[in-house]
Amino acid sequence: MRKLTYIWIDGSTPDSLLRSKIKITADDVEVDPPRWGFDGSSTHQAQGDSSDCVLVPVFACQDPLSDPESINGDQLVFCEVYTPELEPHNSNMRKSTAELLSKYTHHEVLVGFEQEYTLFKDKRPLGFPPKGDPPPQGKYYCGVGFDRAFGRQVAEEHLDMCLKAGLEIGGINAEVMPGQWEFQIGPIDPLYAADQLWTARWLLHRVAERHGVTVSFDPKPLKGDWNGAGCHTNISTQEMRDSYKSCIDACKALEKYHSLHIQHYGDGIRKRLTGLHETCKYDEFKYGVSDRSASVRIPWQVAKDEKGGYIEDRRPNANCDPYVVVGLIVKAICV
Repeated sequence: MRKLTYIWIDGSTPDSLLRSKIKITADDVEVDPPRWGFDGSSTHQAQGDSSDCVLVPVFACQDPLSDPESINGDQLVFCEVYTPELEPHNSNMRKSTAELLSKYTHHEVLVGFEQEYTLFKDKRPLGFPPKGDPPPQGKYYCGVGFDRAFGRQVAEEHLDMCLKAGLEIGGINAEVMPGQWEFQIGPIDPLYAADQLWTARWLLHRVAERHGVTVSFDPKPLKGDWNGAGCHTNISTQEMRDSYKSCIDACKALEKYHSLHIQHYGDGIRKRLTGLHETCKYDEFKYGVSDRSASVRIPWQVAKDEKGGYIEDRRPNANCDPYVVVGLIVKAICV
């Protein structure tokens, strides 16, 4: 017997939510997880008189939350959503992105995500008193100490869970606002990176449940002089890894599509991209070496070596759909 936790993206708007349920199967661990279904009328994906939706597994990994001594071969099974006619559901952004990316495989694209998030308890970010504000930003980023790092147990337990699951997680750090953290996925194949980011988001929610806190991907979780939360996206093609000029060309290509990308980089992006807390204002675009006020940053080491490497698109929100983001970026720069 083994336990399969099926995970999917629902039809909630403007921000999609993650859903999951568990299937017990007698299948051997080597058998691929079967298709399954769910009530789409309860997830904003179907009407009550025709409520069935189909779960098609696309990515599976070890379930780090299970007890290996009681059940063997437990897995997390990330799925696309289809209609009963096996057509991609209109909430399924993965399918169209996979088709788009298949046209650019010769560019050997690699993607890494820097996912920021904020931990809340009693409707306040961790580290905030019941009333008023804590000391201003400055000492919290990568901070150490009881009065500087809030939520470390959640962040580090999540890191351990991702490692046990076999996800390509690169690290974690406390962010600029109290109660705000970041984890990194990749760099790996763009579709695979997006699959793993959604799975890591699900794991983060589950770890937070254990600690009695909630996870927010709101791009501006608190009004005032506090940083927002993004999902900076690092991208590299073989051309960019071979040539620094190709990195510059990619930045210029992204500028051409700036308005379009801003529309699809996550709900509430204007609240975050004000130009006051790192990254350009939403209606401006610039790129620069080691410039965190830019829309797109070229790492200093890439510029110094002049051998090429990658660039960082700093515009995507924490609540972005990574499938949409990688599709837009790849289409813009792979010409």
